[in-house]
Amino acid sequence: MKRVFIAAAALAMSGVAALAQAPAANPDPATPATNNPDTNRPAMPAKGANSFTESQAKTRIEAKGFTNVNGLAKDNDGVWRGKGMKAGAAVDVALDYQGNVFPN
Repeated sequence: MKRVFIAAAALAMSGVAALAQAPAANPDPATPATNNPDTNRPAMPAKGANSFTESQAKTRIEAKGFTNVNGLAKDNDGVWRGKGMKAGAAVDVALDYQGNVFPN
């Protein structure tokens, strides 16, 4: 009987854990998250909860052809912003929660 109770309790708790892992609501449904690089990106960085670490943000920005990426900090909208170089010119750069890179 004790084993049945423990198994039932474990099963009930696993359902609660699954519910707790539901994705966060997108604050702007017009700009959904996407893994498809061919998807049109918005004209401006999308606001949202950004889960990229600083290192991941820097790597993504560098993958888009920027060098000497530095000064990265997350703003109040969840957008990573910093400085970088592209084509010999210093530019401001941004990375939104969708992974879109913007020269600003």
